[in-house]
Amino acid sequence: MTDYKKTLNLPDTPFPMRGDLAKREPHMLKAWQERQLYQKIRAASQGRPKFILHDGPPYANGDIHIGHAVNKILKDIIIKSKTLAGFDAPYVPGWDCHGLPIEHQIEKKHSKHLPPDQVRALCRTFAQEQVERQKVDFIRLGVLGDWEHPYLTMNYQTEAGIIRALGKIYENGYLYQGQKPVNWCIDCGSALAEAEVDYENKTSPAIDVGFEIVCNNAANHPLAQPFGVLIPPDKKAYAVIWTTTPWTLPANQAVCVHPDFEYELIDTPRGFLILATGLKQACLTRYQFEGKTLAICKGRDLEHLPLLHPFDARTVMIICGKHVTQEAGTGLVHTAPAHGLDDYFIGQQYGLSSDSPVGGDGKFNSTTPLVGGLFVWKANDVIIDALRVNHCLLHSEKIDHSYPHCWRHKTPIIFRSTPQWFIGMNVTQHTSSSSAGESLRELAKKAVDETTFFPAWGRARLEAMIRNRPDWCISRQRNWGVPMTFFVHKETHALHPRTPELLEIVAQEVEKHGIEAWFKLDAATLLGDEAKDYHKLSDTLDVWFDSGTTHDTVLRHNPQLNHPADLYLEGSDQHRGWFQSSLLTGCAIDGRAPYRALLTHGFVVDGLGHKMSKSKGNVIAPQKIADTLGADILRLWVASADYSGELFISDEILKRTVETYRRIRNTLRFLLANLADFDAATDSLPIENWLEIDHYMLAYTEALQNELTALYQRYEFHQIVHTLHNFCSEDLGGFYLDILKDRLYTAAVKSVSRRSAQNTLYHIAHSLVRLFAPILSFTAEEVWERLTTSAGDSVFLHTWHSFPTYSQSPAETDRLLQRWERLRLLRSQVQKKLEEARTQGTIGSSLAAMVIIHATEEDFALLSSLGNDLRFVMITSEVQLYQASSNEKENITVTASPYAKCERCWHYRQDVGHNTEHPTLCDRCLSNLFGSGEQRHHA
Repeated sequence: MTDYKKTLNLPDTPFPMRGDLAKREPHMLKAWQERQLYQKIRAASQGRPKFILHDGPPYANGDIHIGHAVNKILKDIIIKSKTLAGFDAPYVPGWDCHGLPIEHQIEKKHSKHLPPDQVRALCRTFAQEQVERQKVDFIRLGVLGDWEHPYLTMNYQTEAGIIRALGKIYENGYLYQGQKPVNWCIDCGSALAEAEVDYENKTSPAIDVGFEIVCNNAANHPLAQPFGVLIPPDKKAYAVIWTTTPWTLPANQAVCVHPDFEYELIDTPRGFLILATGLKQACLTRYQFEGKTLAICKGRDLEHLPLLHPFDARTVMIICGKHVTQEAGTGLVHTAPAHGLDDYFIGQQYGLSSDSPVGGDGKFNSTTPLVGGLFVWKANDVIIDALRVNHCLLHSEKIDHSYPHCWRHKTPIIFRSTPQWFIGMNVTQHTSSSSAGESLRELAKKAVDETTFFPAWGRARLEAMIRNRPDWCISRQRNWGVPMTFFVHKETHALHPRTPELLEIVAQEVEKHGIEAWFKLDAATLLGDEAKDYHKLSDTLDVWFDSGTTHDTVLRHNPQLNHPADLYLEGSDQHRGWFQSSLLTGCAIDGRAPYRALLTHGFVVDGLGHKMSKSKGNVIAPQKIADTLGADILRLWVASADYSGELFISDEILKRTVETYRRIRNTLRFLLANLADFDAATDSLPIENWLEIDHYMLAYTEALQNELTALYQRYEFHQIVHTLHNFCSEDLGGFYLDILKDRLYTAAVKSVSRRSAQNTLYHIAHSLVRLFAPILSFTAEEVWERLTTSAGDSVFLHTWHSFPTYSQSPAETDRLLQRWERLRLLRSQVQKKLEEARTQGTIGSSLAAMVIIHATEEDFALLSSLGNDLRFVMITSEVQLYQASSNEKENITVTASPYAKCERCWHYRQDVGHNTEHPTLCDRCLSNLFGSGEQRHHA
């Protein structure tokens, strides 16, 4: 008996069904490195237009987490898609290497009392170790880049470049020295940048304090004139403030009112109280007593009224400021210029002192009355007790409120006035450039307007931060950082008149020996006899200045890169971090942003939307995913998620991602298996000879590729994954490939109908493997090895697939697409009826059925145009087609075929058994095996 299965063209491929990614990917990585794939891509991209994505440097401390993986994978998807789109898109990874966290690691491992030069040496070694650890994990994710030559902010050349960038900002006039309140972390012992501050809940004492009105002349009470009433000389009057930081009262210099608000003089059991009209009732309720309003005046009428400090033997006064609100409190604001920016600025207008009584260790100076030597938080209770004894405390309670904390130590910070160096937001450029006369804030606003944002909401967020941000304090009091290489006059505090020249000399030394060159420098070497009049700054730069100037230190000096960058891509927290520091330094140096576009991604949360936390046990490490499921699964999850919001991850979500991957892999495997005996050089057919459905799928795939490449341009990766998955499962698996199997398996090996199908599959495979490559990089390379025969080739050395040209006009192609769209809809209706019949037991497979269609006139014409190929489209053995009458609805019925089943093609046909030599075959299979072969035109 003949085994007709051997006569079928069954698919065959060494491309395995199981991905085994965790095992295969490391071998592929090794091959990429041995073949120097990144360098080959650079060579192949020579002469193309550049696309520069500048890497925001992760901090060189600790192993990478899932957020790092999201960031690097998104960058890699963009770089690879731009390469496939025909750009020269290099990727130079970077690391941020200076700063307090690394210094703290050294202090914890060794000691807090090491010599500064030893601290710096240990920090450099530690940072390099961290870079190497993180690099291995990033490479494991399939991220291609110049990993052998990353930029590090601690490279000598970069450190010198940071000093030069500081010099440029100084020469443009944006840098100044001032004593003003800054975010101060007691644990760090240093000023903090805005981006280093997080807001967390804190329990604080909220107190209402009365500042007694000074009355030196009972006949002429100072309140009589503003309120227009007589004030009894024996009754005390108070201006009442509300504060949640009692420890700042030793630095009080004034009480501030809004000039335009109304304030009432209220007679109460505690004396006359001055309260804002809008807050009066809430205050009286809080104090638990009745009050009678005697008179009302505007805040401006109270200006310069003298007040007694509530526990210090000195006088302060009432001042006016428009920062005062009526949202909470009393409408009168305790003003300590040493401990708040609003206080500082209004204090400048009134000539108030901004000297801080609090040291860098969080303790009051020993000479401070009442609280000398006390830690600030301990001072709260002492101050409240003193207020109570002095009869100045009207109310005290504990409240929970949002308060700034150090992002590293998670401890509350204080605002403390210290001598620091600032980049002024409202300072105008001193040079004659086109941006002279515009403040840095104005330049930054203009730069934001000229930037494209992905997603669009990023614009409003960055605009708000620029609009409201204070001057940038860039100086730090630490060891491990790029020094502020200035010489300051000991008496005048002015910078040396040859500062630009001296900066360049120092930068050249740092270029040779690193930042240690400055710390070892004897001032006399550069200044000669002048050295006795100047001191060498020991301050270091804010680490955000390091990374924020990489547009100047890296983009301008790496020959692979260009300035400005086309894109910066980071997490949403970087609107207040790297995006902003880069914007401000870019505007201060060049008068523009260092980027053309910003892409923001959200944070990773667990399946329930909770923040990742070791204590909650919901942390999922990218290393574990790569080692168990494979990096391509992680990459597919990243691309599938809508990064514009939070990215949800859990074991269940990853399990679904694995299922998606399997469906995609099986589709790719089917394509490869059915192209095993196809050689494009010898087996290609003129497109005019292809079957109609093959024309359709080629046009459909080309349209799909155009849609997806446009989505890549807009960085809408989750839409790409969704569309590609649907294409694999619905358009290919559920439609085209389902129909194609009969032709591929049963037609003569070299027949036109089979070669037509293989030609189409060849172009679909080449299009798909490229479209998947930026996301499923390892799998795409694995497919490419089977799809092509060139040794050492890579999908990343090519561009998006070029489809064969066809003589059809665009209008004819549109008609073809519309024609088959309708045919697919009708086919789905038939498939539904077949499934119903299968469920009811009427038929086994769809080939065991006879389908009878009564179609409307238009659909009848469409279906009948397929002739005998209609049954192949419907995947059934026979279709009887009738035109429905004008009053008859379209109708589809399914019955079991009365005929025998062909042993080879499994169709149920009347002609099975006609041939006595092959009694189990139908005439079609006989023709395909022994005759001229069947003729098909449509499917």
